[in-house]
Amino acid sequence: MNRLPYRLLQGAIAGTAATVAMTATARQLARRLPARDRYPLPPREIIGALRGEGRSVADPGRDEAGLANATLIAHALFGAATGALFALQQRRGAGTGAAYGVTVWTASYFGWVPASGLLKPAHRHPLRRNLLMIAAHLVWGGTLALGLRQIEGSVAGELRRGTEALPDLH
Repeated sequence: MNRLPYRLLQGAIAGTAATVAMTATARQLARRLPARDRYPLPPREIIGALRGEGRSVADPGRDEAGLANATLIAHALFGAATGALFALQQRRGAGTGAAYGVTVWTASYFGWVPASGLLKPAHRHPLRRNLLMIAAHLVWGGTLALGLRQIEGSVAGELRRGTEALPDLH
């Protein structure tokens, strides 16, 4: 039986869950930035750029809820896709996951994002914002690796055997 589709699906699920942890981390850290550095975080900036909006565009008719939802969906899908790729690696511990998270940040914010013209490269953003993004990607990668391990363990164990193997939670 070809296990590749299952491995990719497990990685996508773990990547999506890790994106939730990453988003919570980024939101908390963004509150600590100096006021001048508190402009929208990159996922929102990217979706805004794709919609033809600049960061400084003030449009009272803009659908902020729609933009926020599009950002959330796009960010979760990107987390799922990169999580699926991580699941293909042989070494997948928390340290490897954290390093993978920083690699995704580097490839994105020094690579394809500025090359596409969506945002300026990371070195042209404030240092504190870059540190925030690196920390969020460390959390994402570590959570991805740990989540994937849990999913794989559940599939190999409790979910395969059935409910009789689940511990009593009372």
